[in-house]
Amino acid sequence: MLILPSRRQFLGGLGGALALSAATGAYAFAVEPRFRLVVTPYAPVLPNWTPGLTLRVAVLADFHVGEPYMPLERVAEIVETTNALNPDLVLMLGDYPSGPGVTWREVTLTDFARVVEGLKAPLGVYSILGNHDWWEDPVAMANRRGPVAARRALEARGIPVMENDAVRLVKDGRPFWIAGVADQQPFHLVGDWRNPADVPGTLAKVTDSAPTIMMIHEPDAFRKVPARVSLTLAGHTHGGQIRVFGRAPIIPSRYGQRYGYGHVVEQDRHLIVSGGLGVSRVPVRIGVPPEIVLLDLGRTVDHTAGHATPLAAS
Repeated sequence: MLILPSRRQFLGGLGGALALSAATGAYAFAVEPRFRLVVTPYAPVLPNWTPGLTLRVAVLADFHVGEPYMPLERVAEIVETTNALNPDLVLMLGDYPSGPGVTWREVTLTDFARVVEGLKAPLGVYSILGNHDWWEDPVAMANRRGPVAARRALEARGIPVMENDAVRLVKDGRPFWIAGVADQQPFHLVGDWRNPADVPGTLAKVTDSAPTIMMIHEPDAFRKVPARVSLTLAGHTHGGQIRVFGRAPIIPSRYGQRYGYGHVVEQDRHLIVSGGLGVSRVPVRIGVPPEIVLLDLGRTVDHTAGHATPLAAS
């Protein structure tokens, strides 16, 4: 015998479903992208790593600075939280300005750079550019060349911006390299499909066998990264901004979920894709809160790779 719900039961269930939907939407738009901040730690065992070289690296990706989702106060909170982690090195993976779709009030890149100048690490702070650093610079887009405003602002504050370049650093007498690749799609917005990212040219500047950490913005370039590189770091995807049961409906990558988020290992090559800090196109996050990636390299630590530790109550 089929028992149908009463009108009161039906309306009560419908009201509950609508209330849950409204609460979820409010959380996704108003809470997770603006007020949550987690540290996501990784301790991968890497190939071509020097025994005894221990390194703590904080990775910051996709700020997309602009109000209301990334005001200067939020940037300052991220800087303070990063410094409290006592990193040896800080790496920033591009996309510093926000786009018009999620910005109610602009924050200048000069002001942004003034705040991130407060990042502290004994081995320094290094950065690369992302697609929005080009797309949100009308002069660079019109001229089809840089330097973009983001690069000028960061370098004015003493933060190197690497485009197909590498630098050799030393920790406790043991050398390693930081390599930074140019953005892969700076002019795609205007139908210019040039790709200035030069992985082989960048690695040609690595002149010895010390371990190399490579920064790329879009993770798609990982396909071109050789096994010589110990670890590749990328941003750009924001983890999809919406993740349900570990998957995102949309990933801005030609490879879909493959390089969408987290620690990826292919043929003993390691990639870590950050979920980033800001929002792009749609001002929503759910299931992938803004994150600082924390790498502990060359040591055994007491945490599970990829575990997220909340730092700010939601």
